[in-house]
Amino acid sequence: MDYGEHISDKQVKTARYAKAMGHPIRMYVLELLSRQSCCYSGDLSEVLPIAKSTLSQHLKELKDAGLIQGEIEAPRIKYCINTENWKEAKELIKEFFNE
Repeated sequence: MDYGEHISDKQVKTARYAKAMGHPIRMYVLELLSRQSCCYSGDLSEVLPIAKSTLSQHLKELKDAGLIQGEIEAPRIKYCINTENWKEAKELIKEFFNE
């Protein structure tokens, strides 16, 4: 989306990441995945007290923002932090608060 000269690409990216992180369940998922040395292949709905459909929506939001990636391995899905975008998100948010 083109916001003209007033909104930078950096602001758009920062907002996209911040929006994806804007829910406690998504923050929990990101913290869990960022602490894993490898991908998480368990069923997150067994860890979190929410419906699978609700969890699926949260995971979709994180995946759409590029913060996580997943591979279907029937009957489970393996989720990982997207390390490149995770690093970018951390830097953009850090820069925002240090400006």
